[in-house]
Amino acid sequence: MNRKEFRTILLVEDSPADAEMAMDALADAHLANPVVHVQDGVECLDYLYSRGAWAGRESGNPAVVLLDIKMPRLNGLDVLTEMRASDLLKRVPVVILSSSREESDLAQSWDMGANAYVIKPVDVDQFFEAVRTLGQFWAVFNEAPDEQ
Repeated sequence: MNRKEFRTILLVEDSPADAEMAMDALADAHLANPVVHVQDGVECLDYLYSRGAWAGRESGNPAVVLLDIKMPRLNGLDVLTEMRASDLLKRVPVVILSSSREESDLAQSWDMGANAYVIKPVDVDQFFEAVRTLGQFWAVFNEAPDEQ
């Protein structure tokens, strides 16, 4: 397997409980991909642009960004807008992982270039299974073009 197959899964989630469940679900999927958790949109962009606390990280885009919408400092839709406007980041898959069932959030996410929109299940087992399945699909099965 080449290095590309082990790109990072970037989890952007401000809820400690949801982040812990998502990290556990991704670990349960037995993926070789490292998982990085950041707590808001500002940290997400710092990671993606390798700046601030992430200035020394290994180069390369993540296999997928699992992105919450409602976060402090910079929300998920603002992050998505920035990513889709960037030549460096426009092809990075973004899955909105949100508790919002608002049609406006769903429509806006798709209009802005989200690759998927998954509503966080209230049931813990369903949430666990959804995140595990997302990780497997985007990190293992999805074929992405080479980075430019």
